[in-house]
Amino acid sequence: MSKVATRFAPSPTGALHVGGVRTALFNWLFSKNQKGSFFLRIEDTDKERSKSEHKIQILKSLKWIGIDYDGDEYIQSTKINDHIEVANELIKNGNAYKCYCSNEEIEEQKKRAKYKKISYIYNRKCRNLNDSEIPKNIKPVIRFKSKIDGKSILKDIVQGNIEIENSTIEDFIILRNDGSPTYNLSATVDDRIMKITHVIRGDDHKINTFKQMQIYLSMNWELPIYAHIPLIHTMDGKKLSKRDSASTLDDYSKIGIIPQALKNYLLRLGWSYQDKEIFTPEESIKYFNLEGIGKSPAKLDMNRILSMNEYYIKNMNEEELYNNLSQYCEAFKEKIKFDKEKKIKNSLSFLKNKAKTLEDIYNNSKYIIIDEVNFNFEDLKFFDENTKIIIKEFSKKILSTTELTKETLEPIIKNLTDTFKINFKNIGQPLRIALTGSKYGPGIYDIISSLGKEEVLKRLGNKILV
Repeated sequence: MSKVATRFAPSPTGALHVGGVRTALFNWLFSKNQKGSFFLRIEDTDKERSKSEHKIQILKSLKWIGIDYDGDEYIQSTKINDHIEVANELIKNGNAYKCYCSNEEIEEQKKRAKYKKISYIYNRKCRNLNDSEIPKNIKPVIRFKSKIDGKSILKDIVQGNIEIENSTIEDFIILRNDGSPTYNLSATVDDRIMKITHVIRGDDHKINTFKQMQIYLSMNWELPIYAHIPLIHTMDGKKLSKRDSASTLDDYSKIGIIPQALKNYLLRLGWSYQDKEIFTPEESIKYFNLEGIGKSPAKLDMNRILSMNEYYIKNMNEEELYNNLSQYCEAFKEKIKFDKEKKIKNSLSFLKNKAKTLEDIYNNSKYIIIDEVNFNFEDLKFFDENTKIIIKEFSKKILSTTELTKETLEPIIKNLTDTFKINFKNIGQPLRIALTGSKYGPGIYDIISSLGKEEVLKRLGNKILV
């Protein structure tokens, strides 16, 4: 077989689904592992539903998660003439025919099948029409002449050999009566043009594969190798759909999931290598193989995604983590101002504590990001006259302190608690509210040292507190 070539072929009719992303990832990894090529094909022949904004979202999503493709994207709608040419060739070699059945006739056949509780299969009425039987003034569809006798076997790398009775495959339409090609014809011809060696896709495509194999064989083309991946299910065991929450990459990026973490999670969703859980980019390419894909549907577990994300937050280089945070804030919150960057970078070691998402880190960093502290009316009760005096004393003491660290701050706090006969909470809580506007957040020593003396004095000098 020639150099390995795989493809990911989404339709731009909606946001890219997480199941599609996993399919793209498996194709990409297999190609990389085999030192082959990975192509992106945009299947945009559904003119009514295909939108440019969906195509843009697909490209953006693949870039976000780090899946690149070779060459330019292959646009299916530009190849329609090639698809039609093959349909005409199939008519010439006796493997396709013109069907003149009306929509009403087809609907009647479907009703009968439903009544009998059997699967609908076109009755092949027009399969062997004589010239005298051809109706006039009717634009026909073109149907593929499927095999009637015997069985077909799909040799699938993931599912094993799958056998089907040929009589169960209907004479499917390959050209509509307006001359436009259908999915099974277009996908088959495109795979041939693109020299695709391995078709790796969801197992809901198995019946399409049997149809496409027949087109390949009728044209005397070499069959690609097939691998059908089990679908992703919800935790309830239902098929994951675009209507489910957290089904698209946008859903994950909005809550602050790191692309590398999601990529690692999707790699392990239905695929395994020994008992390894965490993969570097190099390891994921080195170890990936189609044989490691399981046969059963995998369940999308949000808790596991968050756990994986937390691992990456804890173990990622802090410069890289800041870059992820900065991009997240700019896209979904607010751009981090230049004068705040250094403070946040220097504080990531504690800002990332217990954070499962970039949104958590953003919330922990808010007191640095803001320019002015806003107070809840309820929190003002913490600032009685005695507390205001303590805050003034604290401000005086740090004024002469060169560096604000836990080591320099602890004696100051201890002195104040002894002098005013209060406990740590009586000073820590008001200080936290005064400096951040919230009772919750990082430790008070971390807050003070991260803000710096100038900003701390400025916030403690707020007219509400004095």
